[in-house]
Amino acid sequence: MSMVKENVVYMDNNATTRVAPEVVSEMMPYLTDFYGNPSSMHTFGGQVGQALKTARKRVADLLGADPEEITFTSCGTESDSTAILSALQAYPDKRHIITTRVEHPAVKNLCDTLDTLTGHKHRITRLKVDPEGMLNLEEYEAALSEDTAIVSVMWANNETGVIFPIAEMARMAKERGILFHTDAVQAVGKIPINLKELDVDFLSLSGHKLHAPKGVGVLYVKRGTIFTPFLTGGHQERGRRGGTENVASIVGLGQACLLVAEKMTEENTRVKMLRDKLEDGLLATVPKSLLNGHKTERLPNTCNISFEYVEGEAILLHMNKHNICASSGSACTSGSLEPSHVLRAMGVPFTAAHGSIRFSLSIYNTEEEIDFVLEKMPAIIESLRQMSPFWPGD
Repeated sequence: MSMVKENVVYMDNNATTRVAPEVVSEMMPYLTDFYGNPSSMHTFGGQVGQALKTARKRVADLLGADPEEITFTSCGTESDSTAILSALQAYPDKRHIITTRVEHPAVKNLCDTLDTLTGHKHRITRLKVDPEGMLNLEEYEAALSEDTAIVSVMWANNETGVIFPIAEMARMAKERGILFHTDAVQAVGKIPINLKELDVDFLSLSGHKLHAPKGVGVLYVKRGTIFTPFLTGGHQERGRRGGTENVASIVGLGQACLLVAEKMTEENTRVKMLRDKLEDGLLATVPKSLLNGHKTERLPNTCNISFEYVEGEAILLHMNKHNICASSGSACTSGSLEPSHVLRAMGVPFTAAHGSIRFSLSIYNTEEEIDFVLEKMPAIIESLRQMSPFWPGD
């Protein structure tokens, strides 16, 4: 199979990230020489078990958690489902879930399924967002009730990068004895997190969003939280998640957590500067373009820009001719002809919602790449608008 990577300008890091070379190096021995089962009694397997212990501590250190609070999973989606379903089993008499209208499909679709396939047994409150993608805490407070089993709110939106006030929301839930879960897949490694200081009961993360491989994730469960496994089987993960551990990827995730901790200052300075240069340049040079999301309460690597009167898929195809990689929303909803549910919830006009492009950077991006994109994008948008029957002209 022929593979192509020459001169790729990769700005789709919220979909997935490059596996860091340091992570690959850390993983390789566990794909070759140290292939023992970490649950085995013999020394050959035991040393693999020790590697899992080291990785668990590295993840915990990044999150400000204890290693015993870290459970390895296959991905963020599994972690999300496990947290929400565990809470519903822990409190079977409580039927209410609070979430938002802009959640990742991992949470959104699970809540939709619970709402419909159980004959509306569960009541779902989906909090609205304003035109900048921000939540109203008064609406949230009013929604909390004695019937609420769990609140599930993402830490940062995967499409716009907007950051939600998780600390305050978790505190408000805690005061009412309600479990709180956050999908922190996009936030981990980009902004500081210290779970020891927060009232968060569950947190989900995914390795491939922070320069570890695909197929490994984490569910943080605060010590003392009632918990029911999603995958039952063997005694792995202290009985919290059956199935032999994906050792090489877990080891890689541990190394990635070390790396992103070291690079977080760069993420919030140099990467943010590149993001701002790209964003400001596009908004200045492309008429009828607009930023989707709050200007400042946002991840340092993410900008979502709508180009009115053109289709996002057409933009991406033309960008692809120049080997520029970005997306029109969540990779988990690609292929859908519907505009982003996130942008619809924000009230983005129809003429703009279809033409949204998400640029998401990483520590591997350069200023030369930003300049290249700024050189190519105005002409791409101009040519597509000239072909659009909806374009009203300059």
